[in-house]
Amino acid sequence: MIAIGFKLETLRALLRPVAWASTAVFAATPTAAPPSPDAPLPIVRTWVLSSDDLSGTRASAPTHHLRVEMAMISGTRWTPDEILAATRGAAAILAQCSIQVDAVQLREFDGPRRYRYLRTPDSRELARRAGLGRPAVFFVDDTLQRPAFDAEAVGRANAASRPEMENTVWITAGIRDLPVALAHELVHVLTDSGAHSDAPDNLMREETAAASTRLDARQCNAMRENGVARGLLTTARADKPPRN
Repeated sequence: MIAIGFKLETLRALLRPVAWASTAVFAATPTAAPPSPDAPLPIVRTWVLSSDDLSGTRASAPTHHLRVEMAMISGTRWTPDEILAATRGAAAILAQCSIQVDAVQLREFDGPRRYRYLRTPDSRELARRAGLGRPAVFFVDDTLQRPAFDAEAVGRANAASRPEMENTVWITAGIRDLPVALAHELVHVLTDSGAHSDAPDNLMREETAAASTRLDARQCNAMRENGVARGLLTTARADKPPRN
C-alpha cells in the first residue's frame, strides 16, 4: 500500500508542470481580431480606360470633363468587359451635353458576401471602405431595398441618412439597356435631382429604353452647373487616370 501511495504522489507531481505548461502555451496563442469595418478593402484587380480608350465617345466641342470610379465585388455576376463596354456607351450619351468622360477606373474588391447586395447599412460600409472618388458607380448582384429598383442614384438631396453613399450610383445585375441605364443614373447624380421626363426618346424617362437617349438644353445646363458646383465636373481635362 505504501508503494502504491508513493507512485500516486509521484504521478501527481509529474503531472503538475505538464498541466501548467499546457495552460501557458494556450494562453500565449493570440486570437485573430475581426477585420475593422473601416479598413480599406483588398483590391483584386484594376482596369483603366484612358482618354485614348474613350476617343470614340468624344464630344465634338467639350466644355466640361468627367472621370468616374467604379467598383464590383468578387463573386458577383458582373464581368469587367460588360461594365467597361457599357461605360463607353454611357460616355457617348453624355457627350451630347458637351461633357467628355476622360478617364474611368474599375476596381474589383474582395469583400464579404453582404456587399454584393444593395442594402443601406452594408452599402454605406462598402462605400466608405472602397474609398472611391466621386461620382462613383457600384455594380451589385441585387437589391434588398424596398421598394426595389434595378438601379439607384444617391445625390446630396437623398443622402441625409446615408452620407457615405452621396454622389454614387448602384446598379444591379440583369438590368436592361445597361449603357442607357448608367447614363440615366449619372444624370440624376450630376443634377442632384430625381426628376424624370415625359418627352419622347428622352434619356430621363422613368422607364429606360435603348432608343431613349436624348437630353434637352435644360437638362444639359443643369448637369453642367450642378456638376461643377459640387466638384463632380471640371472645365479642364481630367485625362489622368483616377488616383490609386
